[in-house]
Amino acid sequence: MEFSIKNTLADKQRAACTVIGVFESAQLSASGQILDSASLGYLTEILATGDMTGKAGSTLLLHNVPLISSKRVLLVGLGKAAEFNGKNFLTATNAALSTLNKLNISNAAIYLTSETLTDQNLAWQLEQTVFAAHAQQYQPGKLKSKADDKSCSLKKITLIIDSKSLKSAETSVTQASAIAAGMALAQDLGNLPGNICTPSYLADQAKSLAKTYPLKCEILDRKDMEKLGMGALLAVAQGSVQPPKLIVLRHNGGNKNDKPIVLVGKGITFDSGGISLKPGAEMDEMKYDMCGAASVLGTLQAAAELKLPLNVIGVIPASENLPDGMAVKPGDIVKSMAGQTIEILNTDAEGRLVLCDALTYVERFDPEVVIDIATLTGACVIALGQHASGLYSRSDELAAEITAAGTASQDRAWRMPLWDDYQSQLDSNFADIANIGGRAGGSITAACFLSRFTGKYNWAHLDIAGTAWKSGKDKGSTGRPVPLLTHFLLGRVTKK
Repeated sequence: MEFSIKNTLADKQRAACTVIGVFESAQLSASGQILDSASLGYLTEILATGDMTGKAGSTLLLHNVPLISSKRVLLVGLGKAAEFNGKNFLTATNAALSTLNKLNISNAAIYLTSETLTDQNLAWQLEQTVFAAHAQQYQPGKLKSKADDKSCSLKKITLIIDSKSLKSAETSVTQASAIAAGMALAQDLGNLPGNICTPSYLADQAKSLAKTYPLKCEILDRKDMEKLGMGALLAVAQGSVQPPKLIVLRHNGGNKNDKPIVLVGKGITFDSGGISLKPGAEMDEMKYDMCGAASVLGTLQAAAELKLPLNVIGVIPASENLPDGMAVKPGDIVKSMAGQTIEILNTDAEGRLVLCDALTYVERFDPEVVIDIATLTGACVIALGQHASGLYSRSDELAAEITAAGTASQDRAWRMPLWDDYQSQLDSNFADIANIGGRAGGSITAACFLSRFTGKYNWAHLDIAGTAWKSGKDKGSTGRPVPLLTHFLLGRVTKK
């Protein structure tokens, strides 16, 4: 998809279709008024019929509007003029793109980005339009013998702005396109089945990124982990014939002495629950338990594409969690890389086991900040649903920074408590720590578990169990939280 930025008046813009906003009570937007004047009141005449009221998300396609260069004009409802906010903008934009993708056209000019929102700025409008355009053309069924009938001819979109700051607008679109590409990579990986997307496959994808972009890749195998004492990660892997991998991918865009930002992504490429076997219903969706890893790879790709002047390291502990005769059992005790012993009361709480060794491993990088990203708990889905990722951190400043990045990217996170009050739920009679703390506050106690391995650096945890995947009719990977993570990095560039 190709995007360009212009500030051309609506009556001067040539396109196969021009998209114009209409507010409720059939009130034309500013660009609509210009087109109406140029067409000698034709739009006003159409609106007088009542076919378009301006309700948010409604559309009306017009052909051969008199004295207008565009072959078609698409009217899109924006809702009430005084309440034209980000939510209505997204509704209108998605409705417009859905209609455009069904037309046999190659290009369109969208004037919705020239309208002022009550709660968001132009950069947000441009980015969300780019995201929406890519999302509507994304095809999840890449392994089908016959492709889904979702192809469309729309290849070029001109975004019209009511500003002469074309350079900053172009920067916003460039950033959005890189993020969208990172999201697509994360989606592709998350949608792949476990028989294809194994730990070795993830490692190969990291190697491929390192060949395409100026990234450096290192893969640690089982023997390397044994030497490091990664007993927790290896315990999870011992039930599978697929070898575990610890993937390290580096973007060295900053100065040599700059401390790196480290992103740690959970990479369980299939999670059966192990001996603590999950119910069979919807177990197929457990191929998405590596979406934390996928988001790290997508974010590193975006960072490389944008040539961010930062040092960013992605670390991915990758494994399967299966119940064969060698699998770890409930009640087993293992020793982590940090030296802490862990009583495994539930083998389905495996994500925190692979992460704790990875979080210890990253100490060697002397990081400026570490963020781990994991589809960690069903409890987080119960707490926050599908809209917000769970955010945990001891640092108010870091939590606020991540929250702001989520708000700016429409990839939101909500801070949850990480109080010491919950730590006692992880007490064990036989080891230093248990890997579960009971049903109460399950997402919180999972974060508390991880916190015990992060005392040497500034750390945050994102539980993306509810946001990385959609279930139901439109099930599939969402590509989140690549937008949040990339905006966090962009924020660090600004601070720097």
